[in-house]
Amino acid sequence: MGKVHERIDDRLRAFIAAQHLFFVATAPSGPDGHVNVSPKGIGGTFVVLDDRTVAYVDVTASGSETIAHLRENGRVTLMFCAFDGPPNIVRLHGRGRFVTLYDEGFDELLALFPGGVDESRGARAVVVVDVDRVSDSCGYGVPLMSYEGERDLLPQFMERKGVDGRADYRRLKNRTSIDGLPAFDMDPSPAPDPS
Repeated sequence: MGKVHERIDDRLRAFIAAQHLFFVATAPSGPDGHVNVSPKGIGGTFVVLDDRTVAYVDVTASGSETIAHLRENGRVTLMFCAFDGPPNIVRLHGRGRFVTLYDEGFDELLALFPGGVDESRGARAVVVVDVDRVSDSCGYGVPLMSYEGERDLLPQFMERKGVDGRADYRRLKNRTSIDGLPAFDMDPSPAPDPS
C-alpha cells in the first residue's frame, strides 16, 4: 500500500515522466476560502529538476488560483495517477514559488523543458516546487483509461492572441482569485492610446 520515499528516485521519476496528466492542489490559509485542484497535461510542460525539486509551466488560462495561493502561503501538492499499466498514485507535497514571464530567470527556466515551450504559446510563469514529502500508494481505485492524444487548443488560443492580447486576457481574468486574493497581477498597464 502507501509508502513515503526519501526523494524522487529513478523509478518515481520514470513513473512521473510517463504520465500525461497531473493535478495541482492548493488552498488559501485559514478556515475560509476555496480549495483548488487544477488538471495539467500539456506535453512537455513538466520536469523533474532533481530528486527534491520539480517545475511546470503555468499556462495563461481562465483563472489563477494556484498563483494566488502560492503568493499567500506556498503550500502545494502535485498528484500523478496511472490511468494505464500497473496501478500507482504519486503525490509530491511541498512549497511552491513562481517565476513570471516578466522576471529575471524566466527564459532560463523555460529552456529546461522539452518541446520548445515559450511565452508565445501562453506561458505566464514557471512554478517551481521544493518537495518535502514524496509518497506513493496503490491506485487500485483509479480506472483504466486510454490516452488518445494532446489537445493543443489552449496554447494555440493563446498564441493567436499575441503578446498584447494575452496580457489583456490576464488583466481581465487572472488578477484575483475567486476568494479575492491577489493572483497574477504582474502585467503592466496597457500603453495609453496615442490618438
